[in-house]
Amino acid sequence: MQLLARAKQWAQADPDPATKEELLRLIEAAQAGDKDAKGQLKDAFSGPLQFGTAGLRGALGPGESRMNEAVVVRATAGLMSWLNSKVATPRVVIGCDARYGSAQLASAAAEVVSAAGGEALKLAPAQPTPITAFAVRKLGADAGIMVTASHNPARDNGYKVYLGGRIATGPAQGVQIISPADAQIAEAIVAAKPANQVPRSRQGIVAVDVAEEYLRAVVAPSPQQDLKIVLTPMHGVGGPLCRKALQRAGFADVTLVAAQADPDPDFPTVAFPNPEEVGALDLAFETATQVGADLVITVDPDADRCAVAIPAGQGFKQLSGEETGALLGNAVAAQGGSGTLATSIVSSRLLGEIARANGLDFVQTLTGFKWIARTPNLLYGYEEAIGHCPAPALVRDKDGIAAAVAIAKLAAKQKKAGNTLQDALDELARRFGLYQTAPLTFRVDSLPEIERAMERLRQNPPTALAGAAISKIEDLSNGTDTLPPANVLVLQTEANDRVVIRPSGTEPKLKCYLEVVLPAGDEVPYLAAKQRLERVRAEVSAACGL
Repeated sequence: MQLLARAKQWAQADPDPATKEELLRLIEAAQAGDKDAKGQLKDAFSGPLQFGTAGLRGALGPGESRMNEAVVVRATAGLMSWLNSKVATPRVVIGCDARYGSAQLASAAAEVVSAAGGEALKLAPAQPTPITAFAVRKLGADAGIMVTASHNPARDNGYKVYLGGRIATGPAQGVQIISPADAQIAEAIVAAKPANQVPRSRQGIVAVDVAEEYLRAVVAPSPQQDLKIVLTPMHGVGGPLCRKALQRAGFADVTLVAAQADPDPDFPTVAFPNPEEVGALDLAFETATQVGADLVITVDPDADRCAVAIPAGQGFKQLSGEETGALLGNAVAAQGGSGTLATSIVSSRLLGEIARANGLDFVQTLTGFKWIARTPNLLYGYEEAIGHCPAPALVRDKDGIAAAVAIAKLAAKQKKAGNTLQDALDELARRFGLYQTAPLTFRVDSLPEIERAMERLRQNPPTALAGAAISKIEDLSNGTDTLPPANVLVLQTEANDRVVIRPSGTEPKLKCYLEVVLPAGDEVPYLAAKQRLERVRAEVSAACGL
């Protein structure tokens, strides 16, 4: 079908007057010879937005390739068709953040769930993602829908799916979908009717509020703690709940970054609403300097990730996800008992050393919390991209709010003993060696370039890195005893340095994860580690040939 005919057909079925009108204007302009309008139409109809393990994510706008009401209605119709084939009267929790369109899309999803014979449990608008993940487990829901694009740019939105209840049990309960469920749901979405023909009903939608239950479950009331905290939710939805959680944990001295305290879908003070981006924490650091903060906590816009910064010299130093992960993992391990610590294959191996030293099991999974959270007997899991799961019995996903409380408690404990979080990191280095990591990413013009680079590395891998011979090469393309197949190469040297190389799952990028390990004495060799990382970076860059 030609572009204009497809666009007209979509417009006829669009249930949202706003996107329908926008699409009709584009069609009219394109018919009149407007090249820009025709280009926008091509983008809007470059293929259906693909449903995968991360659900849906894309720019807001009209058309099959954008996030909009029509796409969400058909996605929910497909999800309900799949759920109805598994269980009677599926119970579905629906939540959303405060991005443009989130409340509207969540309401549309709830109406489709209700009309399809499901029990639609709708959370209030503008809730953190961990609340939806918590509600799936707490309410025994068979599925959860969260409308969010997390830390993506302001123009984006998304739709992620959790499974639980009668659909996913044990450690998989309340975790994001994986294969084959994603492919089966995607097939059902393709088979769904046009959006204006999908039944919808506002009857039977039940408003639910689990925020207070979440707070009571995640945070035990504690005496007042001596710690001055600066908190920013980065224009997202995590501010009120994170502040309440910290106060409940005994942290009364919490200063919100005023310009970023309230939800604002434009994210006006940051180039990108991602705590890992350079400059994203500048306002938080300014506020922290003004009030003399001991700790800076940032939760991303949907509050599922948490970044931490500590005083350093005249300013503040942001800890990496690896550093925060090691600190929290060590704190959990020190509590004793039995269970498992988990992280992904691209994250630091330090957590494994911590687990073994404390008599705990350790598991490495493929990247993403959909894998980490499935770990049986999980005590704590993290990934290097500032995602932490400190309360897996309650939230089987990244939880920036619970992580914020956990790191604040650790910082207060260190301060009471006359120490800092940096002292705790130094002590870990003296005990286990200094594990330092760095990312190396190549953006290319086409996916075939990535495949050629991976093939070059498989056929002609480097024989040494930073002066140490390669002692082990793992190709995970056929899987292992503990990992499913993945397009990943792992190089390890005789010096115990390691490089993990994989294509990005969402963008034309080749990602490399570098790690060096140095013994540490009284002086922790941070400079030597940095220099070795730079050498490894240069040699891996040459080997990739990009």
